[in-house]
Amino acid sequence: MNIWFISKYSAPPKYAKASSRLFYLAKEMSQLNNVVRLITSDANHFSSMPKTNKIYNHEHQQGVSITWIKTYKYLKTASFKRVLSWLDFEWKLFRMPIDKNAKPDVVIVSSLSIFSIIYGFFLKKRFNSFLVFEIRDIWPLTLVEEGGFSSWNPLTILIGLIEKFGYSNSDLIVGTMPNLKQHIINRGILNKSIFCSPLGFDPSNFEELNFFMNNPFEKLKSEGKLIIGYCGSMGISNGLDLFIQTIKDMDNCPEIQFLLVGSGDMRDNYIKELESNSNVVFLPRIPYSDVKYFLDICDILFLSTMESKVWLYGQSMNKVVDYMLAAKPIVAIYSGFPSMINEANCGVYLDTQSSQELKNQFLNFANLSKQERRLIGLNGRTWIFENRSYKKLAKEYYDIIKEMLECKFRKRRD
Repeated sequence: MNIWFISKYSAPPKYAKASSRLFYLAKEMSQLNNVVRLITSDANHFSSMPKTNKIYNHEHQQGVSITWIKTYKYLKTASFKRVLSWLDFEWKLFRMPIDKNAKPDVVIVSSLSIFSIIYGFFLKKRFNSFLVFEIRDIWPLTLVEEGGFSSWNPLTILIGLIEKFGYSNSDLIVGTMPNLKQHIINRGILNKSIFCSPLGFDPSNFEELNFFMNNPFEKLKSEGKLIIGYCGSMGISNGLDLFIQTIKDMDNCPEIQFLLVGSGDMRDNYIKELESNSNVVFLPRIPYSDVKYFLDICDILFLSTMESKVWLYGQSMNKVVDYMLAAKPIVAIYSGFPSMINEANCGVYLDTQSSQELKNQFLNFANLSKQERRLIGLNGRTWIFENRSYKKLAKEYYDIIKEMLECKFRKRRD
């Protein structure tokens, strides 16, 4: 089949600063004897695309034909300019030359930008394509819950209408979160085919995981100290306030060291709040390719989310995959639909606002032997290798599309 992936934010690994899920799925589907094309943009804060004067840029990487569109740039993720960048991408999608001899049999539109489902619907009608609407972030719910927008904001209403349009007019709805079906039912959409295709990983990126002879972060390890690590953004939506308070409370635990890596709007505030603490070190954001090396020097890993209705439908965070691959126990402040960590038995989800409870959980893991912590962490790594390789996920994704298309053709014949 000829399969098109369309997503404004999906840089190939050559240019990506973060995980390239959609590219890996496209690559694996191309290895199932399909012709695969990925259409994306260069206005992506998680990538560094080459500078060009051309609007439509074409290249071929690892079996995938890539078209990346030169699009209006923005600096702040929470800004009106970002919305303008979405609209610019959609406008240029419609103006993009299409080879009629290479019409898509399958169109997979992956948010964000959610506006791209309109172009996907256009392709469905023009070429009788099978349309997949893939949800990686639930918008406008995320906009309301974490962005502080009113439910009656014109942008919220517009995105809500487009979301419902996409659910109603797609042939298959795919979510990276495990409980998306409940959200779709809540939106009044019934009797739709819904499939979960979660975040995964490329095993080739971890072939050397047990052979880190020259780990660039090794010098950060203090002899005799247990390291509790956090790697990721430090913004309001990351819900780190309880973690920061717990670090403050644990300054009297000399055997424990906290390492925090990342950037974000709250980072400077946290540094100032902990400036008198001797048990914490802040590091700047590091390249995604270096994350596994940082996680390897840690003994316990922490993550958190702010309380939000978004999490009722499950989490879909690259961080969880990266943490589990690191084979370390995970402590997560999370109140939503559970998955992965609990399934693998590699850590705990805590629904709490008590710094004492969080401190106790850290100490529970700290009091285990190194081997005991290693065994808990290995539960996670083994589970990820068994369930989340992109080769496996792409095959499952492709099989559900193929099955639905075959069913559709049988009905036509009958």
